[in-house]
Amino acid sequence: MASKKSRITKVLTIVGAVAVIAVVAFALPRFTKKPTVTKIGIMQIVEHPALDASRNGFIQRLAELGYEEGENVEFIIQNAQGDMAIAQSIAGNFVSQNVDMILAIATPTAQAAAKATQSIPILITAVTDPVAAGLVDSVKEPGSNVTGTSDLTPVAKQLELLTRIAPEAERVGVIYNAGETNSLVQVDLAREAAGSLGLELVEVTVSSSSEVYEASQSLVGRVDAIYVPTDNTVVSALESVIKVGEDFRIPVIVGEVDGVRRGALATVGIDYYVLGMQTADIAQKILKGEREPKDIPIEYLEDIQIAVNLAAADKMGVTVSKDLIDEAYEVIR
Repeated sequence: MASKKSRITKVLTIVGAVAVIAVVAFALPRFTKKPTVTKIGIMQIVEHPALDASRNGFIQRLAELGYEEGENVEFIIQNAQGDMAIAQSIAGNFVSQNVDMILAIATPTAQAAAKATQSIPILITAVTDPVAAGLVDSVKEPGSNVTGTSDLTPVAKQLELLTRIAPEAERVGVIYNAGETNSLVQVDLAREAAGSLGLELVEVTVSSSSEVYEASQSLVGRVDAIYVPTDNTVVSALESVIKVGEDFRIPVIVGEVDGVRRGALATVGIDYYVLGMQTADIAQKILKGEREPKDIPIEYLEDIQIAVNLAAADKMGVTVSKDLIDEAYEVIR
């Protein structure tokens, strides 16, 4: 039989072990390193399907790359509602919150972000001409804290597509916001292309989405077709242009695929969701410390797609040839 002293020693040993385990268990949460949470501020100039798709593609691709919201990344999403003053305020708030990165969707928000900080990495997307917008020194060597992707679309091919669908068209109306640098670039390209295609451009400008319907109506009787570039103000109210096109049987050509899905006739354009994913690939290189924005060239989406909407063609009084339907990447019936 064990002695009383031996039994006491065993009891003390067990008590001591339990105490050590308790102390370790208590201390572990305090000393276990929590995963680092990357904070990304996302700002876009206005809400419309193309820009939303770019944002969603960015978030989805980052998730595929291991950046899961709620685990190791936090997205702060803000919409400027088409107001440059709000965009500047959002950018300033991101700087105050010391975010790790800013995703600026569309030219005006990219300009607001670049003005707010020269140190926080800024990823841009849906920006037509980053150089003309004053965001980078050059496409190949940005030279600043800004890099990303451009949504410059093949304007000449879009107008050429119009001539294939409506060969009798001579006058083409174009609606845009003259305050958007991206739109000025595209309209310049449209003027050049129109000249070579024997088309006459009839330009109408707007300053807000509420003016788009009236601007569209002003083209009735003056044009044979309407062209809408990737102008954020007009695209946010694209249904107004489409209504006029349907009511007066005027073909409406747009600058991006989503516009065709919304009821426009056709485009040779890009998929903004894919563009957002491509932007996320660039973001990962910066977040991992592999590259700096100033050394990463601006990228373009090479996968240009023809999309046609046959239901829209019927409503706008045109017939799409079988050859073009076969050639199209996306056909909406």
